[in-house]
Amino acid sequence: MDATFWALIALILFFAVLYYFKVPGTVGSSLDKRAETISNELEEARKLREEAQALLAEYQRKRREAEEEAEAIVAEAKLEAERMTVEANEALQEMIERRTKAAERKIEQAEGQAVAEVRARAADIAVSAARKILEGKVSGKIADDLMKKSIEEVKGRLN
Repeated sequence: MDATFWALIALILFFAVLYYFKVPGTVGSSLDKRAETISNELEEARKLREEAQALLAEYQRKRREAEEEAEAIVAEAKLEAERMTVEANEALQEMIERRTKAAERKIEQAEGQAVAEVRARAADIAVSAARKILEGKVSGKIADDLMKKSIEEVKGRLN
């Protein structure tokens, strides 16, 4: 008997001992458990991936909504700014018109007052000139009566 025969016997005994201690079943169940663990981990990873995709979609939707809201706010702010600009321009135009009218009234009043002052001064000068002329030519009671009558006539014409 040679060494090959004894190696074959040892191999058969080795397999018999392995079978007796149920090593193939243990290895198989261990491999099954490992395969089940890997399958569970893959399933969990798939669920986590789906949750992550759902969260990503939710955040993208919220981001789009926020962008749309921001655009709406900006558009509304632009409209409000335009409205305020129009109102400010209208108020400014009204103020300019009021001030222009007030200035025109003041100018008219000043013109009227100047004309009245010029007329009064002219009347005073005319009365004074008439008095000097009449004093030189007419004397006494006739001069006084004529003077009073002339003054009243000039004043009547001015008013």
